Amino acid sequence: MYEVKVYDSSGNLKKVISISKLNARSKKQLAFPHLFKKNKRRPGRPSAKPLEA
Repeated sequence: MYEVKVYDSSGNLKKVISISKLNARSKKQLAFPHLFKKNKRRPGRPSAKPLEA
């Protein structure tokens, strides 16, 4: 694994993510995969406003 360089929209370097940070994130993702889901809908909450009759 290599360090990751993050750039903003104008091409300036914003930050560099180190290999140790990436490894820690990888271990955390394996232990708790639900924390990294892209669809984070809460159960019991409606996804949209109910239609009025």
